[in-house]
Amino acid sequence: MAGRRPTTIAGYIEAAPRAGQPHLRRLHALLESVAPHAQQVLKWNTPFFVEPRFLFGFSAHKSHLSFAPTAATLKKFRHELAAHDTTKMMLRIPYDQPLPEELLRKLARACVEELRRRVDDSFW
Repeated sequence: MAGRRPTTIAGYIEAAPRAGQPHLRRLHALLESVAPHAQQVLKWNTPFFVEPRFLFGFSAHKSHLSFAPTAATLKKFRHELAAHDTTKMMLRIPYDQPLPEELLRKLARACVEELRRRVDDSFW
């Protein structure tokens, strides 16, 4: 089965670098707790939470994981993210550093609230 792409998020985490698996499992559990009704899917071989649009995603790399909330969320929390490695679209967390769980929870909650507000606004 070597070379086959994972078909589930659990499989994705199992296929990730061993050093990152604890962080990835914890991040996955944290995101599930924030968005328990979101559909969890692999798109482009990357885990995403969808409710009904993309909420956020994450990805595993050789020495870090990337958490991808919305660009607007990253911009909104730019001051709290100043000490972290970010791009316009992602927060990078090295596997050899503690997972900033409270910050990740805040970012994920902000994504859920923003998406629900946009969905509610588009209804009217």
